[in-house]
Amino acid sequence: MHKGFLILALHAHLPYVRHLEYEDFFEEHWLFEAIAETYLPLLRVFNRLEQDGIPWKLTMSISPTLITMLEDGELQRRYIRYTERLLDLLGKEEERTKGNPEYKPILSMYRDLHEANLKEFTTLYDQHILKGIEYYCKRGRIELILTSATHAYLPLYSSYPETVYAQLITALETVQGVFGKTPKGFWLPEMGYYPGVESFLKEIGITYFFTATHGILFMKDRPKYGIFAPVECPNGLYAFGRDMAASHSVWSATEGYPGDFVYRDFYRDIGLDLPLDYIAPYLPDGHSRCFTGLKYYAITGKEGEKQLYNPVAASKKVVEHAENFIYTRTNVLHKLDTLMDIPPVFVCPFDAELFGHWWFEGPQWIEALFRTLSQQDELESIHPSQYLKDYSAVQKGQPVYSSWGNQGYSEVWLDGGTDWLYRHTHKAIERMVDLTDRYPDEKGLKARALNQAAREVLLSQASDWPFIIHAGTTVTYAKRRVLEHLQNFTRIYDALCSGVVSTEWLTKLEKKNIVFPKIDYRIFRRQKRTR
Repeated sequence: MHKGFLILALHAHLPYVRHLEYEDFFEEHWLFEAIAETYLPLLRVFNRLEQDGIPWKLTMSISPTLITMLEDGELQRRYIRYTERLLDLLGKEEERTKGNPEYKPILSMYRDLHEANLKEFTTLYDQHILKGIEYYCKRGRIELILTSATHAYLPLYSSYPETVYAQLITALETVQGVFGKTPKGFWLPEMGYYPGVESFLKEIGITYFFTATHGILFMKDRPKYGIFAPVECPNGLYAFGRDMAASHSVWSATEGYPGDFVYRDFYRDIGLDLPLDYIAPYLPDGHSRCFTGLKYYAITGKEGEKQLYNPVAASKKVVEHAENFIYTRTNVLHKLDTLMDIPPVFVCPFDAELFGHWWFEGPQWIEALFRTLSQQDELESIHPSQYLKDYSAVQKGQPVYSSWGNQGYSEVWLDGGTDWLYRHTHKAIERMVDLTDRYPDEKGLKARALNQAAREVLLSQASDWPFIIHAGTTVTYAKRRVLEHLQNFTRIYDALCSGVVSTEWLTKLEKKNIVFPKIDYRIFRRQKRTR
């Protein structure tokens, strides 16, 4: 009999990026890299586990913006072109490095990866990789959960119940439209929790959600089982607290497994290293250096020269780290065995893109993890809903304001560099609510304009943009996106107020921002602020 359980939860999300007005656009590569290095490799892991009869269960959320992009025909074609161009670059690299045989196993690894990606994307999944996720949902391997429509950081919108509701109901309709089911769990974006958000979750049929460690541990009433069992909130929803120690060992680049010197270095890429005239044909704009995905070096260390990556050595290390993870959790399990009267559960939530994109060997680690789990009888992977079904008599209490961001609260999304944007997004919400008051039941052109206004409000709230500004990466683009959506909304608002809507401009905007095609602006109906 198993003494404890493991919940592995993956959150797949990317902001909505679609720029068909350009032949090639740098930020669209975020999607292509995630497909190539995370989503398709993970599906291959699932397929191998299934073929070998290895039991496995994981929980997964896929953001509505990512769902939209994965289902977009033009972006699918662009991914194929991206992969074909990468294979062309590989051929060029194989020729360039002929005199250096030590590069051959690395290049062979990349060729195998991207040829398999291209074949499976076009043939096995017919360009719709969500079919693979849906297959394993139906088989009971993946428990699909929900997240908000544009990944808004909800605590900073807690004073606007209309937008919280709009984020949730739009997300639910998107997932139902693709997967035909209503998820019972919820991934709070950035694990941003504020007391009261669970009332909105309950309203759309959610029964549990994930929260940061201190969201549970800092409750007024000390939790009996700490983070090793869910907490039942006053309204009956359950909060699963993140196991910080277990999660840290997997995601930390300095103290966790991904920082091992044998693993591939994320930051050394031939797009930055090789002569510009050589690499230019493979850059989005032909002159701005960026990652190509071809990286030849291991992390190695901060001192001395980098060593070439050894795929075989990295694969061996992955197994060691998977075994170490199970060994460490089992030791904790033995200590908890004398302290708890229900089986403990280790909750390990991660961004899906950690596995493969940021930590290249991550998908291999997940495979090794499930294979290791199958060889012992103390720890078992489980879905949150199954745990609640079997062990519903758990601790009770009210979680506290929290997130998994730096310092545990909101500074990653609200600091001196981003505080300016919220007065504008908040004003847009107020105006959107005002529009629903003034136009309660419109049809035709006005309804189209109102629906597009609702889209633009939601898109302006994406947590990705303040995060990028805070991190100091593609700051110009992030600011541009926030302002663009706010300007689009304001133009629609002014047009509706004046009674003159430009059909031509509105049509162009609808074709550009095609997310949430069935949105109904009435989701922003005024609500009582008593939650």
